[in-house]
Amino acid sequence: MENIALVVGSTGITGSNLAHELISQGWTTYGLARNPNRSVSGLNPLQADLLDEKSLTDALENIAPTHIFFTTWMRNDTEEENIRINSALVRNLLQALSPKKSVKHVALVTGLKHYLGPFEAYANAGSLPETPLREAQPRLEYPNFYYAQEDAVYEAAERDHFTWSIHRPHTVIGYAIGNLMNMGTTLAVYASICKETGAKFIWPGSAAQWNGLSDVTDARVLAKQLVWASTAEAAKNHAFNVTNGDVFRWKWLWSRIADYFGIEAEGFNGSVKPLEKELEGRQEIWKEIARRYELKENDLLKLASAWHTDLDLGRPIEVMTDVSKSRKAGFTVFESTENSFFDLFERLKEERIIP
Repeated sequence: MENIALVVGSTGITGSNLAHELISQGWTTYGLARNPNRSVSGLNPLQADLLDEKSLTDALENIAPTHIFFTTWMRNDTEEENIRINSALVRNLLQALSPKKSVKHVALVTGLKHYLGPFEAYANAGSLPETPLREAQPRLEYPNFYYAQEDAVYEAAERDHFTWSIHRPHTVIGYAIGNLMNMGTTLAVYASICKETGAKFIWPGSAAQWNGLSDVTDARVLAKQLVWASTAEAAKNHAFNVTNGDVFRWKWLWSRIADYFGIEAEGFNGSVKPLEKELEGRQEIWKEIARRYELKENDLLKLASAWHTDLDLGRPIEVMTDVSKSRKAGFTVFESTENSFFDLFERLKEERIIP
């Protein structure tokens, strides 16, 4: 039977890279979003609001997907609202597709907040688990919308008899513009501002992150794991961590990024220096940079998500992930983290996002 994929959240880092991967492997691929991605060749765009059941029913009327890839979420003011809204996104979609009886597998992308708790819990060092993080670790006592999304998948799987997989990346590095959680592009924009103004490239995070071991997830690696898990027998009904497969220390990578841009790095020197504060008031500087180099986007806030970068790099412990479960099951894709960042920077230059 033909594999028909529905990528939910096709405009994000994960969704757009996944769409490319599916299309390259010959899948018929639909991309659903409120503002659909029309830049991916071969992707069939669908416009729908996941909170509007009629909008969903209308958008899905003429398709019967076999594989669902859920890669989106909505940020709200409280975790309780995150739970209510983000579980509804999953539940509404699967309910709309239920009468078709076409779905064979649902893959849900969450993340390491599964182990760390919601963003608000990061400051409470006593609540953080030991690393490396492993899939067998139990759920935390904190309210967490990832758990609610998982439960919505499990309920629908029992009702409609499809298999599922859960994917937990660390920070995702890849190309996408206007994404709310985009460390790679945020650091590229910050470094570009430093180069143009002669400022130092100042480490914004904690001592634990600076000195400790870490890992990240290339969006292309995540895409390959999603496709693998949707068809591999050994991956059915399992949760998997997913990272590049290497580990690094930010004290090493920070200077490597600075060298790439030809700027001076400054490491941790006793206090956290949030990037969100560092970029305050830099909108006009970025507009001038965009004008001078004829860049595509002159709105700094549409490129940089400093709040998310601060949350990741400000954690009070080192964060690294055990990926042996997926290795044992047959997923062996690897990427160098340095390459992940440098490939992204080159793409941003090619697309005239940074100078």
